Amino acid sequence: MSGAGDGTGRRNWRKTAITVVQWAVALGAFWYVARQVDWDATAAELLGLDPLVVVGVLAVTALEFGSRFSMWYALLNGRERTSLGTTARIDLVIKFVNHVVPSKASGHSVAPLVLRYYTDADWTEAVSVAGLNTGLYAALYGLTALAGLAVFAPRLGSGWLLVILLSTGVYLAAGALVLLAGRRMDVAGRLASRLEGALGRVPRVGDRLASVAGSLPSFTADSASVFRALSTRPSVVVPYALGWAGTLMVFPALRVWLVLTALGGSFSPAVLLPVVLVTAYSVTVLPLTPGGVGVAEASATAVFVSLGVTPELAPVVILVDRSLGVYLPALLGWLPAANLDMADVLARRGDEG
Repeated sequence: MSGAGDGTGRRNWRKTAITVVQWAVALGAFWYVARQVDWDATAAELLGLDPLVVVGVLAVTALEFGSRFSMWYALLNGRERTSLGTTARIDLVIKFVNHVVPSKASGHSVAPLVLRYYTDADWTEAVSVAGLNTGLYAALYGLTALAGLAVFAPRLGSGWLLVILLSTGVYLAAGALVLLAGRRMDVAGRLASRLEGALGRVPRVGDRLASVAGSLPSFTADSASVFRALSTRPSVVVPYALGWAGTLMVFPALRVWLVLTALGGSFSPAVLLPVVLVTAYSVTVLPLTPGGVGVAEASATAVFVSLGVTPELAPVVILVDRSLGVYLPALLGWLPAANLDMADVLARRGDEG
């Protein structure tokens, strides 16, 4: 009994230590971003923004919320009619969870539990819908980030280029693996084993990267059948992709452009802002801090400065964008999540298979 207790104590201590380190990294990254800003002058400039700019930013953010909810709406209505209100609660709760557990991939792994709570989906359907969301999200993100690297890699610093290349690779591998698992579980199983083993050998962060691979959805034959049916329907995939583009590319880019130009800055060519933002934020998939807090701001700031945005303005526009596009939904997600037993939801992750 004492040996079991010692083992549990060591695991708890290790988990606490990892959490402390992650938040230390997050705070350090925030310090890296914040030290470049003259906050008194910045506050005065933000408070003095043209009211039309403020209205525009709020309108864009509202549209972004709509496109965010439309992603789950497209997937769930491919199975059974589901209200937009239900899909909104599902999305916000998962967004909240993404800032409780170490990484976005881990957060997506609790999605089947949230789906079962809010809908009448059985376990097979919940895993199928959540898996399709993970696969499509990761594939779209990886391909877009890869396009951004192809265009902007020569202008990025070698350190950030390596980190973004690694995170882009994780997105592409995860998307391909999950989408393949929905069709060929045998092939996907072998690839998953190899991917987890390869990531585990990466220096320093190998264990954490391997845990991301291990948190990807696992499929039974029945759930894979549902997955295949949904993933081949244009009425499901096309609206999802459009919602993804609005949530991750179009509306964040409009918000950043409005704030940046209102503060006297510029980005050229502005048409590539949507791709730049996806590329710059791709590090959130790595289990470095909860929800990518701090690290995402640092990487995006470094990317924007490398691409010509002044060091004084880059952190400001990134912080505004992350606050409205990431932290606000996560904060709102606390409201429906408060009605869930989150400790039980997270504890049941190990029973997903």
